[in-house]
Amino acid sequence: MQKSGIRKGIEGDRTFMAATVGALALLVFFFVALVLSLVAYTKAGTLWNTLVSPEILFAVKLSLLTATAATLISICIAVPAAYAIANTDFPGKHIVDTILDLPIVISPIALGAALLIFFNTALGQAIERHVTTFVFEVAGIVLAQFTVICALAVRLMKSTFDGIDPRYEQVARTLGCSKVRAFFRVTLPLARNGLVAAAILTWARAVGEFGATVTLAGAMAFKTETLPVAIFLSLSVADVEKAIAVIFIMIAVSVVALLLLRKISGRGYRL
Repeated sequence: MQKSGIRKGIEGDRTFMAATVGALALLVFFFVALVLSLVAYTKAGTLWNTLVSPEILFAVKLSLLTATAATLISICIAVPAAYAIANTDFPGKHIVDTILDLPIVISPIALGAALLIFFNTALGQAIERHVTTFVFEVAGIVLAQFTVICALAVRLMKSTFDGIDPRYEQVARTLGCSKVRAFFRVTLPLARNGLVAAAILTWARAVGEFGATVTLAGAMAFKTETLPVAIFLSLSVADVEKAIAVIFIMIAVSVVALLLLRKISGRGYRL
């Protein structure tokens, strides 16, 4: 009786492992099949000519420029905001925390539409007249990307600050450091890896942002044409090979970002 129970337990374990490994294999096969379909659809010569075309090079440069600008702005705001949420108690903290999470769960198209409507209000029009123009301009791309990724940056930095023992900063304060000095001399260095990881993830997300960008800045070739917009424009005229070339660029960017992230976290890929 006992042996029978053990045998059934072993068979159950094997079935469970087979199911989990099978699900993993199916998922990997699905994504590999997608990439292989892109490879099979186009020729190497055509792909290269498309990659070095002026339009694609413009989209690459614009995407890298705007994503970098949006990431720098996001990190500069996210670090103090996340520190305040992680280390300060105030009335309505949970409400504020929920509001900051909204851009993560709301559709980027909805965020872009909200931005577009805002710039049709009296305040928005005043900003466009006296500060800078955002609607259908490059500045609008940066703003759209910032709106989408800033909440992600705050959430990542909050997790980093939550993982730092507050006693380190308290010891620094007892040794005569001010709050500001303790933050820059103790807390921020301890958060370095989390800060870099947050920057990499938000930058990669900004490069791939489409919904808010196309809603606020439009989809104009050689003006507001980022990499996702280039895919949209290519497919709109049935230029599939150009779309595939841009997809490969975005895959390469994503792979590099993930490798850097794994390197920082100390969990490198084993080949």
